[in-house]
Amino acid sequence: MLKKFKSDLIKYKRYSNKSAIHVILTQQGLWAILIYRINNSIYNSKIFNPIKSILLFFGLFFQKLMEIITGISLPYSATIGDKFYIGHFGGIIINSQSVIGNNCNISQGVTVGVSGVGKYRGVPIIGNNVYIGANAVIAGNVKIGDNVVIGANSLVTSSVEKNTTVLGVPAVKVSDNNSDLYI
Repeated sequence: MLKKFKSDLIKYKRYSNKSAIHVILTQQGLWAILIYRINNSIYNSKIFNPIKSILLFFGLFFQKLMEIITGISLPYSATIGDKFYIGHFGGIIINSQSVIGNNCNISQGVTVGVSGVGKYRGVPIIGNNVYIGANAVIAGNVKIGDNVVIGANSLVTSSVEKNTTVLGVPAVKVSDNNSDLYI
């Protein structure tokens, strides 16, 4: 847990050119990530189940408090890789079954959620080094490849191949540019 949070903190420090103390005190996205990391480590631990349930009960209280304060919902059962960065706080909803890879950035207003019917119903799996622009929605049983850029205000309801940029409603491939300049 500490290793992953340290990687998040280093990424925040790099983006802001500020000290760790300054970043911890001023970045609401980092607060939400810290609560997520603590609760997720409890959720994935091998602690005796009754004790785990009690700890998660209190963890859920802090998660909900953080949702009220920051507008960021990061359920402890979601899987989020190292070096996670939330560019701006507010209106961020991540489904509890979502999978997000390493070194990903998301902006304000992003939703990663369940959608679809039949075999299309499900939750997104997001690869590594993915940038998700403001107010983008990724919904359904879709896979987002590595190094993808999802443009602002896009609606992604189908899988996206690696090393591409998608944009629009519904999102379509607009270029072969990858996320190198965004991450």
